[in-house]
Order: sequence, then C-alpha cells, then structure tokens
Amino acid sequence: MLFNSSVFFVFFIIVYGLYRALKHRWQNRMLLVASYVFYGWWNWRFLFLMLASTVLDYYCCLGIHGSTKVRERKFYLFLSIFVNLGFLCYFKYFNFFISSLGMALGYLGLTIHPMALHIILPLGISFYTFQTLSYTIDVYRRQLAPTRNFVDFALFVSFSPQLFAGPIERAVHLLPQIALPRNVTPEKLGRGCYLIFWGLFQKMFVADNPALMRDRLCPT
Repeated sequence: MLFNSSVFFVFFIIVYGLYRALKHRWQNRMLLVASYVFYGWWNWRFLFLMLASTVLDYYCCLGIHGSTKVRERKFYLFLSIFVNLGFLCYFKYFNFFISSLGMALGYLGLTIHPMALHIILPLGISFYTFQTLSYTIDVYRRQLAPTRNFVDFALFVSFSPQLFAGPIERAVHLLPQIALPRNVTPEKLGRGCYLIFWGLFQKMFVADNPALMRDRLCPT
C-alpha cells in the first residue's frame, strides 16, 4: 500500500475517523490493527516475522528488568540480539554472502555452485529490527523501564507512518506518546496536514519524476 495511492487515501480516512471516535486505549488497539493491515497489504506472511520479533523483545525486556543476576540479564540481551540480527542477516544478506563466497573461492581456483535461495526481503525489517533492539539495549542499561502493556509495545514496533521509511525511533521518545492520552488541537492538525502534503509533493514531483527519467535513460 503506497502512501500516494487511492487505496491508502481511503485507508487513511477510515483510520482517522475511527481514531477521533475512540478513547485512548481503543485508539491504540485500532492503530495496532491498522498498522498490521498496512504492513500485511504488501505480504501478510511477513506479519508473523514482525510479531515474532515483537513477542521476543517484549518478554526479553521483562526478563532483563526483573532479574538481579548479571548472567540472566545478559542471556536475555544476547537472545534478543542473536534472534533479531539472525532474521535480518538471513533475509537481507544470505544470498550476498553466498555469492561473495563463491567469487572468493573462484579466485583461489576452486569452482563451486553456491546455493542461492529466492528470498524475499521483508519491507521495513531493518527499521523495526533496530528499533526493537534499541529498546532492549535501553532496558538493559536501565535507561528505560519496560512497558507491561503488550499492545503499546507492539504499536511502538509496527507504527505504520515510520515503519518503511523511518526514522528509527527511540522508545524514550515514542512510547510515552503511545502510553499517554493524546490531544488533537487545530494547530497540531494543521501542522500534520502541512507535513503530509509537503511529503507527498516531494515524493510525487521531486523524487518520482527524476526516477522515471533515469529509468528511461538507463533501462536495466
């Protein structure tokens, strides 16, 4: 679902209407469902990957915070890092490493036929992986107390406006905005509309048009 598509426009109107009609807790639940629908519109199967990362880091951080033993705290930290970076490396770099290995061995006179898998790169995996890792590291350093509200944490991980393009948000900045009630004022609404339309202008006229010219001049 592209931000400059008619489908997203309808999706946005529905989500915004529900947001204004609901109370704070139900707003968060609705935004979580909307974020998963937004992500799943591209490929619903990768929702389970993001959910697995979310569940892992939620419970790892509770384990880190609740433990007084250094060894246990490090175990939860390294478990989170190992699994999350394992997902990222597999989906993003597996074929690159395999092809690079084949080339390196070729220079040594060894001919191999490395196995290459048709791996689809999940959109936004780098953003939500490093976002959850920053949360885990902050909890480990005792710079942040972990939230015990799973819906709030899942929304922090999957929040659709910054899921695909960033920025990577620190939990100390975004989680309080999720956990506390939000007040929509005319000034905030006007500022938000300005940023949305300015971003669409930059996307559609500044970025897309030069990209089309490049594709015509340098077809692949």
